[in-house]
Amino acid sequence: MNKELAEIVKLYATSSHKSLRATVLEKSKDNIIAILMDLLTLYFNDKNSSTLRQFLLVTLSGYEMNAEKIGYNGYRQMSIGAPMSYCEAKPKNVNTNDKRPKKLDGGGNFTDYTWARLKKDLKANPIMLAGGFIDGKLIYICEFPFKTKSFTNRLTEQLKRHLPNGYESGRFLRSASFGLKNYKDCPKLKTQVFVNKKELDDLKKSLTKQLFDFLYNKAPK
Repeated sequence: MNKELAEIVKLYATSSHKSLRATVLEKSKDNIIAILMDLLTLYFNDKNSSTLRQFLLVTLSGYEMNAEKIGYNGYRQMSIGAPMSYCEAKPKNVNTNDKRPKKLDGGGNFTDYTWARLKKDLKANPIMLAGGFIDGKLIYICEFPFKTKSFTNRLTEQLKRHLPNGYESGRFLRSASFGLKNYKDCPKLKTQVFVNKKELDDLKKSLTKQLFDFLYNKAPK
């Protein structure tokens, strides 16, 4: 975090908005741009918060972001009186500056998953939004219904392995994961690729071969 951003952050948290405004107005346009870029870089690559990444997946897929922590990440109503539809965003970010950077593989995960949650999700059938970022830059969004057979089979298999006795108070599956292979053949799959073929080639080392091949044919020229 650069010194000017640190100053703004401290003022926001410890001083009045009047003092903050006065300090910001003293900055040059270039200073403000640099501060904003630094803030966005920090936020998009924050390993402990995926709020901005979720926001992008949800809004770029045509949903409204749910401001509450409880419930699905997004919602929309196609017309007055029509039932509400929901989406669940699963963004993954790869930071190439890590000592051992991982690769995007098209996957995602649910935290603290249970049989009760699976039952709820099967009933609601939210649209899943699996998205990938590299250093905070959005690469793709894959959109598919929760009730995709190979996808729900993957979650069910993990629950059976970790919670074989069904519901047990206080017990849950810490991380229920899924991969590209669990939804790539879904007939209702929609894929948005936000980089062109040249950019994708440059990012090849940060993607698994399977994901690169999957995205390449869908990427714009």
